[in-house]
Amino acid sequence: MTSSAPRRPTPLLVLDVVGLTPRLLAHMPCLAALGEAGSQASLGTVLPAVTCAAQSTFLTGTTSAEHGIVGNGWYFRELGDVLLWRQHNGLVAGDKLWDAARRAHPGYTVANICWWYAMGADTDLTVTPRPVYYADGRKEPDCYTRPPALHDELTRKLGTFPLFHFWGPGADIVSSRWIVDATRHILHTRHPDLALCYLPHLDYDLQRFGPDDPRSHQAAADLDAVLAPLLADAAAAGRTVVALSEYGITPVSRPVDINRALRRAGLLEVHTQDGMEYLDPMASKAFAVADHQIAHVYVRRPEDLEATRAALEGLPGVEQLLDDESKKAHHLDHPRSGELVAIAAPDAWFTYYYWLDDARAPDFAQLVEIHRKPGYDPAELFMDPEDPYVRLKAAGALARKKLGLRYRMAVVPLDPSPVRGSHGRLPAGEERDSAPLILCSTPRAVSGRVAATDVKALLLRLAGLD
Repeated sequence: MTSSAPRRPTPLLVLDVVGLTPRLLAHMPCLAALGEAGSQASLGTVLPAVTCAAQSTFLTGTTSAEHGIVGNGWYFRELGDVLLWRQHNGLVAGDKLWDAARRAHPGYTVANICWWYAMGADTDLTVTPRPVYYADGRKEPDCYTRPPALHDELTRKLGTFPLFHFWGPGADIVSSRWIVDATRHILHTRHPDLALCYLPHLDYDLQRFGPDDPRSHQAAADLDAVLAPLLADAAAAGRTVVALSEYGITPVSRPVDINRALRRAGLLEVHTQDGMEYLDPMASKAFAVADHQIAHVYVRRPEDLEATRAALEGLPGVEQLLDDESKKAHHLDHPRSGELVAIAAPDAWFTYYYWLDDARAPDFAQLVEIHRKPGYDPAELFMDPEDPYVRLKAAGALARKKLGLRYRMAVVPLDPSPVRGSHGRLPAGEERDSAPLILCSTPRAVSGRVAATDVKALLLRLAGLD
């Protein structure tokens, strides 16, 4: 008597098309055709609607209250430091998608191409941005891979990971093209059961110019063209494709200096070195970690909570302050969250700025320094329009870099007013065209509205592993 071999799972390609909305899909015929031939639905995102929190929910099926990712960064109380964009998967609690898949099908293989918290994850193949930090202070583009040999393989085939096209004033389609090409290479050579691919391109011009600007529409069309060969590869291989977005980017015009309000109220403390002011979170009675349109407000002592609330409740651009009860209602009741969580008005967003005089700003303020700034800074997408010599300075810094010398690319403006798009709030009902989407190449796989917490179960079902 013969026994049949166990059926292989249906192979999946999951595209995280950051910022994808119905409004932008109209400029993306290849991706739109995927949903038309298959199925599509609105995607209920999470609060905060930011990359690290949303992706963690997709992969665990749980909320921030359970997986612990309350934003793109937070105040690490045990370290006395604000840290954003950490990379270790150990920060994410809970049963991951690949854990569940392997219980159903031992040997299930997973490739993670640039989804966040990739390092240390129990995936078979990993590619994630990781600069080289030289001992003399230079930072050079590169990536981290598992297995290690994949690094040189991808670099020989595609060139060095284009880090300065992935974020900063030079961020553009080059980084998403590299990621697509790396994904195609991995699918052709490794054939993983599940491939996760992160595509950041729509994040750039939508924040620079707003979602309704023709340049943002062109960015959508450019990304669609880059995606076309990958979608064709998946179709030819019989691979089911899911495309989803973490959030939609909406128009903004009001930066809110939340930390400056706390400082003026006598709650935020700084310390000074070489004439520059640095946030002192350990000494502050209260301070905020700004993250797009939400901010975690950390209050050191319970007796300072009411003064903190009073400093922020009347601040223009703050729509809501979540306390313990309302944090619980929004699934943000986790020890990593601030004692209060501020939510911006629809047309507003939070700066991280805490100094009151630009002459006292720390030197990293005009650099692309995502790990040193105690909050998110979308001004890093711009070169300072107020500096007539900014491009000359950038060229000089680049020349020093090419000579192997230390350099400072101090080109980022201290004026946040050019920013025209943001995210992080939950979309209101009237913002349906600006809300995130989920598309699937399988007919009738999705419909109506899919909750972010249901994505993990959906992917297991599409793979035939539920």
